[in-house]
Amino acid sequence: MKRIVVGIILFMSSVIYSQNKDKNLFKGTESFTGKKYISAETDFRISQSNNEEKKAVANYNLGNSIYRQNQPGEAKYKFLNAVEVAKTKEEKHKAFHNLGNTLMLEENYSGAVEAYKNALRNNPSDDETRYNYALAKQKLKENPPKDDKEKKKDKDKEKQDKDKKEQDKKDQDKKEKEDKGKEKDKKDSDKGKEDDKKKEGDDKKGKQDGDKKEDENGNPKPSGANKQQIENLLNAVNNAEKKIQDKVNAKKVKVAPSTNEKDW
Repeated sequence: MKRIVVGIILFMSSVIYSQNKDKNLFKGTESFTGKKYISAETDFRISQSNNEEKKAVANYNLGNSIYRQNQPGEAKYKFLNAVEVAKTKEEKHKAFHNLGNTLMLEENYSGAVEAYKNALRNNPSDDETRYNYALAKQKLKENPPKDDKEKKKDKDKEKQDKDKKEQDKKDQDKKEKEDKGKEKDKKDSDKGKEDDKKKEGDDKKGKQDGDKKEDENGNPKPSGANKQQIENLLNAVNNAEKKIQDKVNAKKVKVAPSTNEKDW
């Protein structure tokens, strides 16, 4: 099977050089012929910038140099630029042909078919272009582009996947929130139980303290009073009782009957 061939035939650089119009274009052509593609790329870029008249030639040759460095994606744009500024059918034919080759490598068969078709419009007798055109059509038949229905189906699937991810995230956030709520409720419940146990212990202690307010003889025990306070209280009680007793004795003296008898 005949391979897809990049149009290697460069434009007549020697003629351009002999007319002293673009030395960089000539140097780039020599480097390309010697397979020094990086050097060729450098010279063609300079030529592209400096020579407006031969810009299509420089873009085409630059695209070839980049293509030879296994960068068809970037080379594609140089061939497109060459197509845009091309002035002759030969320039357009070569640029479209190589553009088709880069599109074939990207498996963009519909684009390649159009590129080869445009190349043949500018040079119908090129056998390589005709072969590549037929090959591109065969590849396109074997790998038809997705129709609108399939594109919509893919788009809907992408949306479903996106919605599912968002829903999964929402569910996860909700679960985490619920777990945090349960954990907080458990902590509050445990704290409440601890408070209840503490209160129960305090009540029990208070009851026990209340039960101990009487001594073994059944006499009330002082609750929290120190010895001096107790003595003061007892002294006060004794003094009060003494005063009362003194008053009672005084009254007894006043009402006592006389013991003197009357002489008859």
